[in-house]
Amino acid sequence: MKMEAKKSLLTYAGLKKLEDELHDLKVNRRKEVAGKIKEAREQGDLSENAEYDAAKDEQRDIEARIEEIEKILKNAEVVVEDEVDVDKINVGCTVKVFDVEFEEEMEFKIVGSSEANSLQGKISNESPVGKALIGCSVGDTVEVETQAGVIEYKVLGIERTV
Repeated sequence: MKMEAKKSLLTYAGLKKLEDELHDLKVNRRKEVAGKIKEAREQGDLSENAEYDAAKDEQRDIEARIEEIEKILKNAEVVVEDEVDVDKINVGCTVKVFDVEFEEEMEFKIVGSSEANSLQGKISNESPVGKALIGCSVGDTVEVETQAGVIEYKVLGIERTV
């Protein structure tokens, strides 16, 4: 029996970003690297040709990323933000929480794991904080076990990510 591939939850913006990257890799970057390899080959002896080795490494990285994106897209399940139920926290929501210990308000966008970017406030539904918040409603308090210890959040607001 074949293992069922894990679904990748994506917002529409995340889907578009991956499709654009895939297009760029296939159309532009492949051509660019092929040109570098051709130039390096024309220099003669490949055994001591650093440019050739670098270009081949780059080609391998590009092909690996193409494969990775295609796999994500093949198993993608797009979350339509307009249809997200804002009574409970789910992927596609923007959540306003209050950090009880530090007495500060924070805002997170709950996204699929392939879109997570903590610097942009996008947290994965599979991260400890994301998992703890999924399914909560306004007024709920959750405790999240993190590497830094237990963090307590009170849910202040839930809205659709626009």
